Amino acid sequence: MAAKVYTDKDADLRVLKGKTLAVLGFGSQGHAHALNLKESGCKVIVGLYKGSKSRKVARQHGFKVYDTDEAVRQADVIMVALPDTKQAACYKKDIEPNLVKGKALLFSHGFSIHFGTVVPPKNVDVIMVAPKGPGHIVRRQYVEGKGVPSLIAIYQNPSRKAKKVALAWAKGIGGTRAGVIQTTFKEETETDLFGEQTVLCGGASALVQAGYETLVEAGYQPEMAYFECLHELKLIVDLMNEAGISGMRFSISETAKWGDVSVGPKIIDRSVKKRMKAALKDVQNGKFAKGWVKEYEGGYKRYQKLLKQGEKHPIEKVGARLRSMMPWMRKRSVKGAQAAY
Repeated sequence: MAAKVYTDKDADLRVLKGKTLAVLGFGSQGHAHALNLKESGCKVIVGLYKGSKSRKVARQHGFKVYDTDEAVRQADVIMVALPDTKQAACYKKDIEPNLVKGKALLFSHGFSIHFGTVVPPKNVDVIMVAPKGPGHIVRRQYVEGKGVPSLIAIYQNPSRKAKKVALAWAKGIGGTRAGVIQTTFKEETETDLFGEQTVLCGGASALVQAGYETLVEAGYQPEMAYFECLHELKLIVDLMNEAGISGMRFSISETAKWGDVSVGPKIIDRSVKKRMKAALKDVQNGKFAKGWVKEYEGGYKRYQKLLKQGEKHPIEKVGARLRSMMPWMRKRSVKGAQAAY
């Protein structure tokens, strides 16, 4: 049975009338939610830690900026738009002491609630509004009069109004223009982590690197390996994104199609699916979450080591040189990049 899709007619912004909405953090999602809600007529304030570089940016956009604890005290609905690894400490220090009955906590990802690094009192609503796109797209689509499909979820509902608040917030950021689907914190968190690890990030990165290494080790030029295993991947993913796998196959050559259906399943075979199931189990039973919490509590040592190893892979040097030959491509440096919060 297909999930119900909520649209503008199912959501009422008047639910947020008279309420103060606090967005804690002004990074990718935080800035988009804050700006869209403000332009939808809502009263929005921004909460940031002392010394945050985002304070100046938020003020330039017309927001009143408060220390995190004061923003929580003033607000009726509080969006925790901080990185997963920062949420637990911020909750203990600034959020929990200022939560009272009737307030609502809102998240755009379920990690902290689902895995218990944040445990709210029973007398506050706990909801999720999760756009299925990065913040800059959420913002851009809203400005263009469109929206990004979004998810909502209800974890606690003592007010009996949590779903209405979630739908109103989704409408305020433009989500109901595209369509909103209800899920659970458990489902959103576990599917999100699984997708990141096995397909979208981990799986794609490992597949690209392995393909590149195979061609180079066989004596082919690194530039050719880069074009075939990384550069052209975007063309295929864009086709999938626009028309599904069958639509992608419709647009490629017969030779490519035959290679796809006859060789692809030999590479991504049952053994890969078996390991995917093992990865999913580690997500479901909390093993991944516990390991990640232990990693950031220990100062990110293995995390940083693995990232640095990836940066040193030969494909990065070849890719940087080839991308410099592509004037149509937006160039991005990863050096020192860090989401603001």
